[in-house]
Amino acid sequence: MGGSRRPAQATAARQPHEYRDPKPHAGGVQAPAFPKDAVPKHVALVMDGNGRWAKERGLARTDGHTAGESSLFDVVEGAAQIGVQYVSAYAFSTENWKRSPEEIRFLMGFNIETIHRRIDEMDELGVRIRWCGRRPRLWKSVIRELEIAEERTKNNTRLTLAMCINYGGRAEIVDAATALAEAVREGRVDPKDIDEELFASYLDEPDMPDVDLFIRSSGEQRTSNFLLWQSAYAEMVFDDVLWPDFDRTHLFKAVESYVSRDRRYGGALPNVVSAAPRPETP
Repeated sequence: MGGSRRPAQATAARQPHEYRDPKPHAGGVQAPAFPKDAVPKHVALVMDGNGRWAKERGLARTDGHTAGESSLFDVVEGAAQIGVQYVSAYAFSTENWKRSPEEIRFLMGFNIETIHRRIDEMDELGVRIRWCGRRPRLWKSVIRELEIAEERTKNNTRLTLAMCINYGGRAEIVDAATALAEAVREGRVDPKDIDEELFASYLDEPDMPDVDLFIRSSGEQRTSNFLLWQSAYAEMVFDDVLWPDFDRTHLFKAVESYVSRDRRYGGALPNVVSAAPRPETP
Protein backbone atom coordinates (compact mmCIF):
# COMPACT_ATOMS: atom_id res chain seq x y z
CA MET A 1 0.00 0.00 0.00
CA GLY A 2 1.17 3.54 -0.72
CA GLY A 3 1.47 6.41 1.69
CA SER A 4 4.00 7.24 4.35
CA ARG A 5 4.13 5.27 7.59
CA ARG A 6 4.23 7.06 10.89
CA PRO A 7 7.55 6.44 12.70
CA ALA A 8 7.49 4.96 16.17
CA GLN A 9 7.71 7.71 18.75
CA ALA A 10 8.14 7.70 22.49
CA THR A 11 5.18 9.45 24.05
CA ALA A 12 4.52 10.41 27.63
CA ALA A 13 2.06 8.17 29.43
CA ARG A 14 -1.42 9.65 29.33
CA GLN A 15 -3.10 9.76 32.73
CA PRO A 16 -6.56 8.16 33.14
CA HIS A 17 -8.20 11.52 33.84
CA GLU A 18 -6.81 12.79 30.54
CA TYR A 19 -8.59 10.20 28.40
CA ARG A 20 -11.39 11.62 26.29
CA ASP A 21 -14.98 10.51 26.88
CA PRO A 22 -16.37 7.84 24.54
CA LYS A 23 -18.11 9.33 21.53
CA PRO A 24 -21.93 9.27 21.73
CA HIS A 25 -23.89 6.79 19.65
CA ALA A 26 -24.88 8.22 16.26
CA GLY A 27 -28.53 7.51 16.96
CA GLY A 28 -28.44 8.97 20.47
CA VAL A 29 -28.81 5.62 22.27
CA GLN A 30 -27.62 5.85 25.86
CA ALA A 31 -25.57 3.11 27.46
CA PRO A 32 -27.47 1.00 30.03
CA ALA A 33 -26.40 1.38 33.64
CA PHE A 34 -25.06 -2.12 34.20
CA PRO A 35 -23.75 -2.96 37.67
CA LYS A 36 -19.99 -2.59 37.47
CA ASP A 37 -19.26 -6.10 38.73
CA ALA A 38 -21.74 -7.65 36.27
CA VAL A 39 -20.13 -6.35 33.06
CA PRO A 40 -18.04 -8.92 31.16
CA LYS A 41 -14.36 -8.17 31.53
CA HIS A 42 -13.36 -9.67 28.16
CA VAL A 43 -15.54 -9.63 25.02
CA ALA A 44 -14.55 -11.57 21.88
CA LEU A 45 -15.91 -10.48 18.48
CA VAL A 46 -16.25 -12.61 15.36
CA MET A 47 -17.05 -9.89 12.83
CA ASP A 48 -18.91 -12.00 10.27
CA GLY A 49 -21.17 -11.04 7.37
CA ASN A 50 -19.20 -8.39 5.49
CA GLY A 51 -19.33 -10.32 2.21
CA ARG A 52 -23.05 -11.06 2.45
CA TRP A 53 -23.79 -7.45 3.34
CA ALA A 54 -21.96 -6.31 0.20
CA LYS A 55 -23.60 -8.96 -2.01
CA GLU A 56 -27.09 -7.91 -0.88
CA ARG A 57 -26.28 -4.42 -2.13
CA GLY A 58 -24.61 -5.45 -5.37
CA LEU A 59 -21.22 -4.31 -4.10
CA ALA A 60 -17.78 -5.90 -4.08
CA ARG A 61 -16.85 -8.02 -1.03
CA THR A 62 -14.17 -5.48 -0.19
CA ASP A 63 -16.86 -2.81 0.23
CA GLY A 64 -18.30 -4.91 3.04
CA HIS A 65 -14.96 -4.97 4.84
CA THR A 66 -14.69 -1.19 4.48
CA ALA A 67 -18.18 -0.69 5.90
CA GLY A 68 -17.37 -2.98 8.83
CA GLU A 69 -14.56 -0.76 10.12
CA SER A 70 -16.92 1.78 11.67
CA SER A 71 -18.85 -1.07 13.33
CA LEU A 72 -15.77 -2.27 15.19
CA PHE A 73 -14.80 1.13 16.49
CA ASP A 74 -18.36 2.01 17.49
CA VAL A 75 -18.40 -1.21 19.53
CA VAL A 76 -15.08 -0.21 21.13
CA GLU A 77 -16.57 3.18 22.08
CA GLY A 78 -19.59 1.39 23.59
CA ALA A 79 -17.38 -1.08 25.43
CA ALA A 80 -15.51 1.83 27.00
CA GLN A 81 -18.84 3.36 28.03
CA ILE A 82 -19.98 0.34 30.05
CA GLY A 83 -16.63 -0.68 31.50
CA VAL A 84 -15.53 -3.65 29.38
CA GLN A 85 -11.78 -3.98 29.88
CA TYR A 86 -10.75 -6.21 26.95
CA VAL A 87 -12.08 -6.57 23.39
CA SER A 88 -10.59 -9.16 21.02
CA ALA A 89 -11.46 -8.65 17.34
CA TYR A 90 -11.03 -11.45 14.77
CA ALA A 91 -9.65 -9.36 11.91
CA PHE A 92 -7.87 -12.01 9.79
CA SER A 93 -7.69 -15.73 10.52
CA THR A 94 -5.05 -18.28 9.57
CA GLU A 95 -7.74 -19.81 7.31
CA ASN A 96 -8.35 -16.53 5.47
CA TRP A 97 -5.26 -17.18 3.33
CA LYS A 98 -7.52 -19.51 1.31
CA ARG A 99 -9.38 -16.49 -0.07
CA SER A 100 -8.62 -14.96 -3.45
CA PRO A 101 -5.26 -13.18 -3.85
CA GLU A 102 -7.14 -9.95 -4.62
CA GLU A 103 -9.14 -10.08 -1.37
CA ILE A 104 -6.04 -11.00 0.65
CA ARG A 105 -4.14 -8.04 -0.77
CA PHE A 106 -7.05 -5.78 0.07
CA LEU A 107 -7.34 -7.10 3.64
CA MET A 108 -3.63 -6.73 4.31
CA GLY A 109 -3.63 -3.15 3.09
CA PHE A 110 -6.93 -2.44 4.82
CA ASN A 111 -5.60 -3.62 8.17
CA ILE A 112 -2.56 -1.37 7.77
CA GLU A 113 -4.64 1.67 6.92
CA THR A 114 -7.26 0.99 9.63
CA ILE A 115 -4.66 0.81 12.39
CA HIS A 116 -2.88 3.87 11.02
CA ARG A 117 -6.11 5.83 10.66
CA ARG A 118 -7.55 4.96 14.08
CA ILE A 119 -4.49 5.13 16.31
CA ASP A 120 -4.96 8.77 17.36
CA GLU A 121 -8.57 8.39 18.50
CA MET A 122 -7.86 5.07 20.23
CA ASP A 123 -4.91 6.57 22.08
CA GLU A 124 -7.01 9.55 23.17
CA LEU A 125 -9.73 7.17 24.41
CA GLY A 126 -7.17 5.32 26.53
CA VAL A 127 -7.18 2.12 24.47
CA ARG A 128 -4.13 -0.14 24.56
CA ILE A 129 -3.60 -1.94 21.24
CA ARG A 130 -2.26 -5.49 21.25
CA TRP A 131 -1.63 -7.96 18.42
CA CYS A 132 -2.38 -11.68 18.55
CA GLY A 133 -1.28 -13.87 15.66
CA ARG A 134 1.55 -15.51 13.77
CA ARG A 135 4.38 -13.65 12.04
CA PRO A 136 4.97 -16.11 9.16
CA ARG A 137 3.13 -15.07 5.95
CA LEU A 138 1.85 -11.83 7.49
CA TRP A 139 3.02 -8.76 5.59
CA LYS A 140 5.93 -7.01 7.30
CA SER A 141 4.16 -3.68 6.80
CA VAL A 142 1.18 -4.97 8.82
CA ILE A 143 3.47 -6.17 11.60
CA ARG A 144 5.25 -2.80 11.57
CA GLU A 145 1.99 -0.86 11.96
CA LEU A 146 0.85 -3.14 14.77
CA GLU A 147 4.16 -2.75 16.59
CA ILE A 148 3.96 1.04 16.29
CA ALA A 149 0.43 0.96 17.73
CA GLU A 150 1.47 -1.36 20.56
CA GLU A 151 4.40 0.85 21.52
CA ARG A 152 2.46 4.09 21.37
CA THR A 153 -0.48 2.84 23.46
CA LYS A 154 1.31 0.47 25.85
CA ASN A 155 0.59 2.63 28.92
CA ASN A 156 -3.14 3.12 28.28
CA THR A 157 -5.38 1.51 30.89
CA ARG A 158 -9.03 2.11 30.03
CA LEU A 159 -9.46 -0.80 27.59
CA THR A 160 -7.27 -3.26 25.70
CA LEU A 161 -8.13 -3.93 22.05
CA ALA A 162 -6.51 -7.13 20.76
CA MET A 163 -6.33 -7.13 16.97
CA CYS A 164 -6.21 -10.81 16.00
CA ILE A 165 -4.51 -10.83 12.61
CA ASN A 166 -3.16 -14.05 11.07
CA TYR A 167 -4.62 -15.70 14.16
CA GLY A 168 -6.09 -19.15 14.75
CA GLY A 169 -7.00 -20.78 18.03
CA ARG A 170 -5.46 -24.13 17.12
CA ALA A 171 -2.34 -22.43 15.78
CA GLU A 172 -1.95 -20.51 19.03
CA ILE A 173 -2.23 -23.73 21.06
CA VAL A 174 0.26 -25.54 18.81
CA ASP A 175 2.71 -22.64 19.06
CA ALA A 176 2.35 -22.60 22.85
CA ALA A 177 2.88 -26.36 23.04
CA THR A 178 5.96 -26.08 20.82
CA ALA A 179 7.47 -23.33 22.97
CA LEU A 180 6.73 -25.27 26.15
CA ALA A 181 8.28 -28.44 24.71
CA GLU A 182 11.39 -26.45 23.85
CA ALA A 183 11.53 -25.16 27.43
CA VAL A 184 11.32 -28.75 28.71
CA ARG A 185 14.04 -29.89 26.29
CA GLU A 186 16.35 -27.11 27.50
CA GLY A 187 15.69 -27.99 31.13
CA ARG A 188 13.91 -24.73 31.95
CA VAL A 189 10.63 -26.49 32.78
CA ASP A 190 10.05 -29.77 34.62
CA PRO A 191 7.27 -31.76 32.89
CA LYS A 192 5.78 -32.52 36.31
CA ASP A 193 5.17 -28.80 36.79
CA ILE A 194 3.03 -28.40 33.68
CA ASP A 195 -0.55 -27.46 34.46
CA GLU A 196 -3.20 -25.25 32.83
CA GLU A 197 -1.79 -22.09 34.38
CA LEU A 198 1.73 -22.77 33.14
CA PHE A 199 0.52 -23.74 29.68
CA ALA A 200 -1.59 -20.56 29.42
CA SER A 201 1.52 -18.48 30.13
CA TYR A 202 2.82 -19.54 26.69
CA LEU A 203 -0.23 -18.20 24.79
CA ASP A 204 -0.07 -15.02 22.70
CA GLU A 205 -1.38 -12.68 25.42
CA PRO A 206 -1.04 -14.53 28.74
CA ASP A 207 -1.96 -11.46 30.78
CA MET A 208 -5.41 -11.18 29.20
CA PRO A 209 -8.21 -12.86 31.16
CA ASP A 210 -10.37 -15.61 29.69
CA VAL A 211 -13.25 -14.56 27.46
CA ASP A 212 -16.49 -13.87 29.34
CA LEU A 213 -18.73 -12.99 26.39
CA PHE A 214 -18.24 -14.36 22.87
CA ILE A 215 -20.24 -12.54 20.17
CA ARG A 216 -20.63 -13.55 16.55
CA SER A 217 -22.62 -11.55 14.02
CA SER A 218 -24.42 -12.71 10.84
CA GLY A 219 -26.41 -15.59 12.33
CA GLU A 220 -23.72 -18.25 12.04
CA GLN A 221 -23.38 -20.29 15.22
CA ARG A 222 -19.81 -21.51 15.48
CA THR A 223 -16.55 -20.24 16.99
CA SER A 224 -14.49 -20.63 13.78
CA ASN A 225 -11.26 -21.40 15.61
CA PHE A 226 -11.25 -18.14 17.60
CA LEU A 227 -9.73 -18.00 21.10
CA LEU A 228 -10.43 -21.70 21.72
CA TRP A 229 -8.47 -21.95 24.97
CA GLN A 230 -9.65 -18.63 26.35
CA SER A 231 -13.34 -19.27 25.55
CA ALA A 232 -13.71 -22.53 27.47
CA TYR A 233 -16.41 -21.02 29.70
CA ALA A 234 -17.47 -18.02 27.62
CA GLU A 235 -21.14 -17.17 27.26
CA MET A 236 -22.08 -17.27 23.57
CA VAL A 237 -24.30 -14.76 21.78
CA PHE A 238 -25.06 -15.26 18.08
CA ASP A 239 -26.65 -12.20 16.49
CA ASP A 240 -28.41 -12.35 13.09
CA VAL A 241 -27.22 -8.84 12.16
CA LEU A 242 -24.52 -8.68 9.47
CA TRP A 243 -21.35 -7.05 10.78
CA PRO A 244 -21.53 -3.71 8.87
CA ASP A 245 -24.97 -3.15 10.49
CA PHE A 246 -23.67 -4.05 13.96
CA ASP A 247 -22.96 -1.30 16.49
CA ARG A 248 -22.75 -0.71 20.22
CA THR A 249 -26.51 -1.19 20.67
CA HIS A 250 -26.04 -4.84 19.72
CA LEU A 251 -23.17 -5.07 22.19
CA PHE A 252 -25.45 -3.69 24.89
CA LYS A 253 -28.13 -6.30 24.09
CA ALA A 254 -25.53 -9.06 24.23
CA VAL A 255 -24.31 -7.81 27.60
CA GLU A 256 -27.92 -7.70 28.85
CA SER A 257 -28.21 -11.39 27.91
CA TYR A 258 -24.87 -12.12 29.58
CA VAL A 259 -25.88 -10.40 32.81
CA SER A 260 -29.07 -12.48 33.00
CA ARG A 261 -27.24 -15.83 32.81
CA ASP A 262 -26.06 -18.03 35.68
CA ARG A 263 -22.38 -18.82 35.14
CA ARG A 264 -21.50 -21.98 37.09
CA TYR A 265 -18.24 -23.10 35.43
CA GLY A 266 -19.32 -26.73 35.56
CA GLY A 267 -20.65 -26.53 39.13
CA ALA A 268 -24.09 -27.50 40.35
CA LEU A 269 -27.03 -25.18 40.73
CA PRO A 270 -26.87 -23.24 43.99
CA ASN A 271 -29.00 -24.58 46.83
CA VAL A 272 -32.41 -22.98 46.96
CA VAL A 273 -33.24 -21.67 50.40
CA SER A 274 -36.89 -21.12 51.18
CA ALA A 275 -37.80 -17.53 51.86
CA ALA A 276 -40.80 -18.52 54.00
CA PRO A 277 -40.48 -17.48 57.64
CA ARG A 278 -39.89 -20.20 60.20
CA PRO A 279 -42.79 -20.88 62.58
CA GLU A 280 -42.33 -19.42 66.00
CA THR A 281 -41.37 -21.87 68.73
CA PRO A 282 -43.46 -21.84 71.86
